[in-house]
Amino acid sequence: MPMNKSDYIWFDGEFVPWDEAKVHVLSHALHYGSSIFEGIRCYDTANGPAVFCLSQHVKRLFNSAKIYRMELPYLPDQVSQAILQTIAKNKLRSCYIRPLAFRGYSELGVEPRNCPVHLVIAVWEWGAYLGKEALEQGVDVGVSSWRRMAPDTFPAAAKAGGHYTNSQLIRMEAAELGYAEGIALDVYGYVSEGSGENIFVVHDGVIYTPPLSASILGGITRSCVITLARDLGYEVREALISREQLYVADEIFFTGTAAEITPIRSVDHIVIGPGRRGPITTKLQSEFFKIVSGQVPDRHHWLTPVPVE
Repeated sequence: MPMNKSDYIWFDGEFVPWDEAKVHVLSHALHYGSSIFEGIRCYDTANGPAVFCLSQHVKRLFNSAKIYRMELPYLPDQVSQAILQTIAKNKLRSCYIRPLAFRGYSELGVEPRNCPVHLVIAVWEWGAYLGKEALEQGVDVGVSSWRRMAPDTFPAAAKAGGHYTNSQLIRMEAAELGYAEGIALDVYGYVSEGSGENIFVVHDGVIYTPPLSASILGGITRSCVITLARDLGYEVREALISREQLYVADEIFFTGTAAEITPIRSVDHIVIGPGRRGPITTKLQSEFFKIVSGQVPDRHHWLTPVPVE
């Protein structure tokens, strides 16, 4: 999908024209994956554009930096304000937001800490990640041959650029097999997550999702969906999920900033439930989109208004 260019990218505190936001080819991040990032959405609500879970995303960005011993030259509030300013500067009503911190050009070696740390914020218009029709019809997925990282190899809690080489293998394999997405198992053979999404399984009215210990990224949307499900009276359990539990589930859905809440209609060519979006997924989607569109009160204070320039 071609990227919709915006006018400006925030780069180390300055607004730079989109096509002029460049880095040196010997930047550490290009060679060793030493970057951390976030994916955030801004929604066009009834009261104007608003960013979904801004503070939670910025907090996770700083946590990722801390894990990788990357000193960000800004405070969290400064990053939050820069995100809002970048949306306003580009005059966008709804958009995807990508803050990216990375180690730049200084010296080339695995030890990264002598390299400068840069921060960029890009925003652009981006629709449904897995396709607009997927939100209603669901997607076909397959269990990947690629596993998620073992607990003592990479820190799954960090959203780091280098981790996504694993995600790329999962996603490419899925595409080559004709699937919209892949589901990775953890090192012990339990369900972990998609290449860029968390996963939920519904069985007999109970909603299950893998725990953080299953090498998943602690998703912001995942957390919000757990809250919404409990608001609606559903029982949610964080528990290990075996591969075969996917096949006999009543409903399965992905969550994520990009994927939002996307139903899964088949796994490994086995139809899930009726082969379309199920009733619990439908209710969660409805509640989620009513909140992010401003149709109902933002009772959990998830939305941060974007100041109009």
